[in-house]
Amino acid sequence: MLDWLEQHMLPCPVKQTTEMSCPGCGMQRAIIELLRGHFAESFLAYPPLIPVALMIVFLILHLIYDFKHGAKILKIAFIINAIIISLNYIINQII
Repeated sequence: MLDWLEQHMLPCPVKQTTEMSCPGCGMQRAIIELLRGHFAESFLAYPPLIPVALMIVFLILHLIYDFKHGAKILKIAFIINAIIISLNYIINQII
């Protein structure tokens, strides 16, 4: 199944149009590596994947259990993830 996913990854429309990476470039490869259990390779392909995945899991749990400070934690997590994604994008553009 993972081999099929790897062979059928969607092309990045931003990269096809502008020949520049977008802030999400590398996420598909990182997800596939994460599903294979290759955490280091996943992190190298797209470092923001783990924090974003953790935020999504917390969001789902918050929707189910309605944590007391869940909305506040999600706002903070979103800001932190936006910063991580932005820094990753800037570093990838420089390198």
